[in-house]
Amino acid sequence: MATSPGIGRRRFLTRAATAVGAAALTRPRPADAADPTTRPNILLICSDQQHWAAMGVIDARFDTPHLDSLAATATRFEHAYCTTPQCSPSRSTIYTGLYPHRTGVIGNIGSIDHHGQPVPGLRTDLDTLSSRLRRAGYHTGYTGKWHLGRHEIFTSHFDEAELDGDAHGGATDQALAYLAERAREPERPFALMVNYINPHDIYDVSYGEPDLLARPPTFRSPPPPSFADTLEGKPVVHREFMTDDQGQVLFGQDEERWERYREVYRDKCRLLDIEVGRVLAALDASGLAERTIVVFVSDHGDMDTQHRLIYKGPFMYEHMVRVPLLIRAPEAFGGAAPRVCSDFAVLSDLTPTLCAFAKTDGATPDGASWRDFLTGGGPAPHRDYVVSQYYNKQSWTNPIRMLRTKEWKYNRYIDHGEELYDLRSDPHELHNLAADPGYARAKAELRAELDRWMTEHDDTAFDAYWSTRRDGTRRFLRPREAG
Repeated sequence: MATSPGIGRRRFLTRAATAVGAAALTRPRPADAADPTTRPNILLICSDQQHWAAMGVIDARFDTPHLDSLAATATRFEHAYCTTPQCSPSRSTIYTGLYPHRTGVIGNIGSIDHHGQPVPGLRTDLDTLSSRLRRAGYHTGYTGKWHLGRHEIFTSHFDEAELDGDAHGGATDQALAYLAERAREPERPFALMVNYINPHDIYDVSYGEPDLLARPPTFRSPPPPSFADTLEGKPVVHREFMTDDQGQVLFGQDEERWERYREVYRDKCRLLDIEVGRVLAALDASGLAERTIVVFVSDHGDMDTQHRLIYKGPFMYEHMVRVPLLIRAPEAFGGAAPRVCSDFAVLSDLTPTLCAFAKTDGATPDGASWRDFLTGGGPAPHRDYVVSQYYNKQSWTNPIRMLRTKEWKYNRYIDHGEELYDLRSDPHELHNLAADPGYARAKAELRAELDRWMTEHDDTAFDAYWSTRRDGTRRFLRPREAG
């Protein structure tokens, strides 16, 4: 007989009392300048589509020596989760501390929202990480992928920015120039955000160089434990993604092509690591490293052939929603010794955490500050579980909500039922127990807790939503129908 999740009515996290306000984007006066002796510089590096295990420190088949070195000097979060496994909405969380249902970016920019209109971009009335830091006296810079729209407005949140600039080596070149400039003005702290496209360029196997999969793999890459998954008993959209959508490039192909996908993905991670190494070396050379918090994170993961799935799509497996997160707080600002943290973190925590180090308000209703934990001054923020959202894949819409505890994962689809996994006995999420009567109590408790979270966080996604199927048909679903 299945055991109960035992969540009870404990809260997900203590919600901030302050409301999210509009940004006041005036250039700081000299009197407002942050004191560099008490406020650290901030370097935030974000990759794209890198799952949590895509580093050599976790999986030796990934060649990432620079990320491994950073991990050895930082706090490495073993259980960090994105708020959604899509580029634009996840980035809206990273740079506001809010879940996508609050930011106006529920899907990728240009995809179809729940009104049938293109997602226009980040809400302009929101504070961003950069606007908060800039008001606190920080010099702020941004380079690489933006993907949040409304460039003409959000450029003003930075002192220097090229939103959606070259997100490969060009982002590094701009970052190096920025660091050299900041080294000449060390009396003012800075916040630099560097955003790379890789390993998102795994899509080259479909769009960039379609013959990539035809080349024989150069090394043997054994399939992951979940590779034998037939997707029986899973929501039908998992298989439809492979048969009718972007997964067609590999569906039904021989094992060598699947191996080759894994090899290309690892090469894209290697290329990312080279650029990260260039930035970290420049930071060291600038003389600013001892006063700079370094954060490395990714916006979401990639299936990497887990469950015989690739890319990202309408599913909430660990390789989609669990991401790398490294934070190195310098000793000069109380940084604790390197360690591995097994507590739950969510990308909505980044803005509150970095603002806390900057001694400015970064409170949001969806995130928590890790400053006290990172400086050894307090415990980790407590969470019984994490929640992740999903809306669509371009115009193919399949809203999902995930609730993940340390023992269970519960996924609720608006139009394709439910999933329930007992992660203690099934860590690879092979056996969907949602229809098993022996697990009815566990499912009911998890579903009730998800409903509570959605109510408390004003997530009304399942109140009334359009669901668009692969054949183009649409259904308008109300609460009694959803799930």
